[in-house]
Amino acid sequence: MNVTFESLISKLSEPSNIQSLNGITRGIERECLRVNTAGDLSQNDHPAAFGSALSHQHITTDYSESLLEFITPVSDSAATAQQQLSDIHRHVAKNMDGELFWPSSMPCQVNDENDIPLAKYGTSNTGKMKHTYRIGLKHRYGSSMQIISGLHYNVSLPMELWQKLYDIKGETGELQDFISHSYMGLIRNFYRFGWLVPYLFGASPALNRSFLPAEKQKSFSSLGEHTIYMPHATSLRMSDMGYTNNAQDDLVICHNTLDQYTNSLKKAIKTKAPEFSDIGIKVNGEYRQLNDNVLQIENELYAPIRPKRVAKSSEKPSEALAARGIEYIEIRSLDVNPFTATGITTAQMSVLDSLLVWMALQPSAPMTADEMAVCRDNSTKVVMEGRKPGLTLMLDDKPQALTDVASHILAEVQQVAQLLDGAQLATNTAASNFSDAVSAQQVLINTPEALLSGQVLAAMKEQGLEHNDFILNLANKYKKELIATDYEHWDEVYFNQMQRDSVAQQQQIEADDTVDFDAFLADYFSNTKK
Repeated sequence: MNVTFESLISKLSEPSNIQSLNGITRGIERECLRVNTAGDLSQNDHPAAFGSALSHQHITTDYSESLLEFITPVSDSAATAQQQLSDIHRHVAKNMDGELFWPSSMPCQVNDENDIPLAKYGTSNTGKMKHTYRIGLKHRYGSSMQIISGLHYNVSLPMELWQKLYDIKGETGELQDFISHSYMGLIRNFYRFGWLVPYLFGASPALNRSFLPAEKQKSFSSLGEHTIYMPHATSLRMSDMGYTNNAQDDLVICHNTLDQYTNSLKKAIKTKAPEFSDIGIKVNGEYRQLNDNVLQIENELYAPIRPKRVAKSSEKPSEALAARGIEYIEIRSLDVNPFTATGITTAQMSVLDSLLVWMALQPSAPMTADEMAVCRDNSTKVVMEGRKPGLTLMLDDKPQALTDVASHILAEVQQVAQLLDGAQLATNTAASNFSDAVSAQQVLINTPEALLSGQVLAAMKEQGLEHNDFILNLANKYKKELIATDYEHWDEVYFNQMQRDSVAQQQQIEADDTVDFDAFLADYFSNTKK
């Protein structure tokens, strides 16, 4: 049954329903490079003080040995999530001997891709597979694009809210099927309107010149000798200048139903890519990639949002989704906010929570391939020139001013924010000030120079600093602040125990291996369900 956004807001505002909006949970994954005091990429191994990158709950690595990833537990409080993320940063800062973490999405100066060390995870088959996957990424796309840092925001809407929406809409099927169907609708709406995230929170309008070959720098402006930028860009991290994959360009991932999504994803993992076949899989006894398919594994799919379900041991992401439905969504289009040590503020979380609930409450028709192409064009325009005066996007088959559409969306998101504030008041929950957070962004719609991306450019120009020096100053500032302050949620004893536990767990994983790596891979991929 189709129910309008206005009627859902009215129904959910009723005293018997409003409490269902309490309990949004989120988990954060924040990436950042390790650099030395000169701002050069660290060549050192993952510090032993952090424990095992393979099995630590909170501190691991992504593509590079120098690319840290911090992971918070799931929390129903944005304030708690912020404290936990801050403590992880604090522990890292206190245990980085002569190094700093890089508080920007765009990397430090790297003149040679061979200076980017690939992440290592030990001698277990699982560890070797993770390392081999990264070797494949290097051969397929090069290393530079893989050290761009982002922040992934994982969100699950409350089960009580899904139950209320199920009842209001008069659904009769399985609740989990309704939840998965609704999350897929949210995902389609994110493709339609998710450009608002890099518009508001994009923070990568500039980069070090070493990141791009000279022939790709012609459309950029220069700021000093080593910095290039686009005057109206919001998030160059999300542009196609780095994350290009010709094999994925023709890949059709359908988001209309969960079955269609998982089936199209599985197909991509089984479809050969001629350009990757030329690389070879195992050459002279050394693996160059896990396979020569369009995707080596499902995580290779580049997408601004993903449906997720916690997988069981040895279960692939698509198998978990197909078996038990969508549990949460992962937002992948957030830049690191360089003006805060943790890369994200609680106010940003409140805006994201409100926006995602708005997307869940909006109608969401099935999406055609043509509409998806338009959505991607809109996103490209926003990340490349989002602050350009008079910029228009194609919406409802006609060009519309970005600022007009953004203002309309945030006016409705404000209604959601007010409900979320009301839900907290109704249950005496510690307030997250959703309305205030959204209001602050509404003010910025017509003052784009005050957006994060505008602030980054303005600060560099005012301080007379190029990208590397500007970010290096922030890196030093945050390390000093974090070292000088006490833990907020955990303590040093907790992190020391995590370190010991992770090392012991990796050792156990390595001791439990009973087959060689070739057999392990053969079994892993043969078990991919049709």
